[in-house]
Amino acid sequence: MCGIVGYIGKKPAYPILIKGLKRLEYRGYDSAGVAMVSDSGSLNVYKAKGKVDNLTDYCADKDVTGSIGIAHTRWATHGEPSARNAHPHYSQSKNLAIIHNGIIENYADIKTKLQAKGVQFASDTDTEVLVQLVEYIMVKKHLSLLEAVQVALYQVIGAYAIAIIDKRDPEQIVAARKQSPLVVGIGEGEYFIGSDASPIIEYTDKVVYLEDGNIAVIRLDEELKVLSILGQEQELKVKKVDINLGQIEKGGYEHFMLKEIFEQPECLTNCMRGRINVEGDNVTLSAMIDYKNQLLNARRIVIVACGTSWHAGLIGKQLFESICHIPCEVEYASEFRYRNPVINKDDVVIAISQSGETADTLAAIHLAKEQGAFIFGICNAIGSSIPRATDTGTYIHVGPEIGVASTKAFTGQVTVLSMLALCMAKELGSISDERYKKMVKELTLIPGKMEQALKTNEQIEHLARIFTYARNCLYLGRGYNYPVALEGALKLKEISYIHAEGYPAAEMKHGPIALIDSEMPVFVIATRDRLYEKVISNIQEVRARGGRVTALVTEGDKQISKFADDVIELPDTMECFQPLIASIPLQLLAYHIAVCKGKDVDRPRNLAKSVTVE
Repeated sequence: MCGIVGYIGKKPAYPILIKGLKRLEYRGYDSAGVAMVSDSGSLNVYKAKGKVDNLTDYCADKDVTGSIGIAHTRWATHGEPSARNAHPHYSQSKNLAIIHNGIIENYADIKTKLQAKGVQFASDTDTEVLVQLVEYIMVKKHLSLLEAVQVALYQVIGAYAIAIIDKRDPEQIVAARKQSPLVVGIGEGEYFIGSDASPIIEYTDKVVYLEDGNIAVIRLDEELKVLSILGQEQELKVKKVDINLGQIEKGGYEHFMLKEIFEQPECLTNCMRGRINVEGDNVTLSAMIDYKNQLLNARRIVIVACGTSWHAGLIGKQLFESICHIPCEVEYASEFRYRNPVINKDDVVIAISQSGETADTLAAIHLAKEQGAFIFGICNAIGSSIPRATDTGTYIHVGPEIGVASTKAFTGQVTVLSMLALCMAKELGSISDERYKKMVKELTLIPGKMEQALKTNEQIEHLARIFTYARNCLYLGRGYNYPVALEGALKLKEISYIHAEGYPAAEMKHGPIALIDSEMPVFVIATRDRLYEKVISNIQEVRARGGRVTALVTEGDKQISKFADDVIELPDTMECFQPLIASIPLQLLAYHIAVCKGKDVDRPRNLAKSVTVE
């Protein structure tokens, strides 16, 4: 959600800022802008509605000189998407410019007070209120930019990642964060700012992840200084970013989403590397070694997540209950945080988030911590806020996910949940040694079976043309495959804008069956498992009412083809690992339908990759 880029050094800032904005396009946005102190000393702000390319077109005949600048892709919260409301925003004197991710919740009250003092506003945003407040404090109290930022941030309520420049001091950027990510890259005689590391890694692998409530004072030819809002100097924690440029480029694929779907076999191999031994019969997680007692003494597991991560949590629930025999609940973080939930000190709360910055999940973690629960994080983004807020956890290590619709992060999360459940079950003695080794071995075979599943791509591309003009779709599954139905429906909604719903197949006759007719495509996950015969009955119920059935079946299945209009064959695996295989054709189906409809697959409308505000 929104993207921040900044640069200060000896090079021309504009090309670096624009390239950085393009690297952040995956986060979702509706407008873009840049602010630079030019070689002549003027502070130039250029903004455009729509894509970054619109901004570069607008800047074609503008003064884009200067070696200090900030840039932003905006996802509208306050004020409609427009050039007027796009960032950066000037202060009234046009001496200051600001970019901001997040929400200032008390902006209306501050704005009213500033207007009463004669301050005039040029936009409808909460962000402009902050830069006007900073300038008002600077003038009234004769403070420096840093001091005014400290005073202003002490007064605001909400979440923010900000960067401010002052044309009167073109060798300084002041940046700060609270509940919204911000990274500072350290180069040779230059500094970079980003919402994440993707705009930075081309130039340096040394970064500082700002902590909540910290302010970075970035001055040319000086060491980076990090302070608290109250001015206390903080320890500088420089990290090395382990991402290569190829991971955030398309690599010959038409879209990032397609690339990331096809990366999944390699990604899951990386996820398991070092955790499952060479013989493929044992799982070791450092969290289980370091926090064995806290995990094994859990009276209950509570999984908190949002969106696709919530679907992964539903699969995790079945694993924890079936092989660990520990009660498990799965909560939407957005509901959990406001529900006054009953949390006990012997509960383990597992927080799942691809970005590690999901605002609702972070809030859920803080609530659970206050009530004494042990917090385990499952994230992809190293150094993000959730891993820092949890007691321990495991990274999924699937590499940067650029496509807004999550694919490889979902299968990575399910893989980590599987490994964690196996570790706990072994230590608890709730699983036989034979079954344990068999499950671990099967998990190591999943990447190869994913490769087989990806060979259905051509068949699915053909089927997608049939469903391009569908208005509604139904996805059905049972047991471990019910969450796959939910995830398949979500993928279709996200990128093709076709209404779709996922249901437990047996629940269809409790309402949704009324929707079935010849114009309702129904996708059924019908792989061979203990509920196979039940699913066949559900398919027959759909066919009896004229519905068109596309079934995902186990390779060699001859029975379901008698009832389904189309079948997609998948390699056989254990029931608990079927979601890792079955999710792939549904990802491909959503992708190809969206492409047929001419949709922007990697940047679907109204969506952001990381939801860092409520």
